[in-house]
Amino acid sequence: MTNRQYARLLADWVASIGLDPRVFGTHSPRRTKATLIYRRTGNLPCSLLLGHTKIESTGRYLGIEVDDALAIAEEVDV
Repeated sequence: MTNRQYARLLADWVASIGLDPRVFGTHSPRRTKATLIYRRTGNLPCSLLLGHTKIESTGRYLGIEVDDALAIAEEVDV
């Protein structure tokens, strides 16, 4: 399946459940998964799942302040 085929499939699915496909794209499920993991666990090892090498990148991605992300990271052994 090509990226474009996946994008069309996702857009059709989003529209079929009554949401605006212009708001939800192919990146939405990836970000949602990481956000849910962070909210449920309160730690940032999800940065490994996202492929981020810097904790700051994960913090920005999830909408967490850099200082908070660094404090959380210091509490977690990976």
